[in-house]
Amino acid sequence: MAENNQASVSDIHKKITAAFEAFDYESNNTVDVREIDTIICSLGCFPSQTDLHELIAKVEEDQSGYVHLEKFLPVMTKVLMEQKFPPIPEDRLLQAFLVLDKENKGYLEAEELTKYMTQEGEPFTQEEMDEMLIALTDHVSNRIYYKEIFSQLTLDVNM
Repeated sequence: MAENNQASVSDIHKKITAAFEAFDYESNNTVDVREIDTIICSLGCFPSQTDLHELIAKVEEDQSGYVHLEKFLPVMTKVLMEQKFPPIPEDRLLQAFLVLDKENKGYLEAEELTKYMTQEGEPFTQEEMDEMLIALTDHVSNRIYYKEIFSQLTLDVNM
């Protein structure tokens, strides 16, 4: 049993390291603290802004604006092992999109989604919206076909 758990931890370490390295532009095991949210989301975790700030406080190098892999790896491993900050269940996510898609078209226009995401609830910044739209928008039609992107938004947290 311990061996299976160890393999699991090893797999989690590889997954975290790969996600971290994607944003380590200088290949020095360090990323800009502003990338941490994106890295965490890419690992299937979706913390609130409060939880995100608390996590960043644990891993940021003396408020330098940088996070080193050595500090991030154990904290993020614990988050994944405890399955903290799970993704929203697909049925709840679908309900949210259906509320926004009043005409039941099966998609939202990029401008529509931007309006909702930057003006309602816990608003996204324009930078966050730009990153999201790059990943989710069909670049030919400039639409977000939300049913097709659920696999990206409801990541499998089980390794």
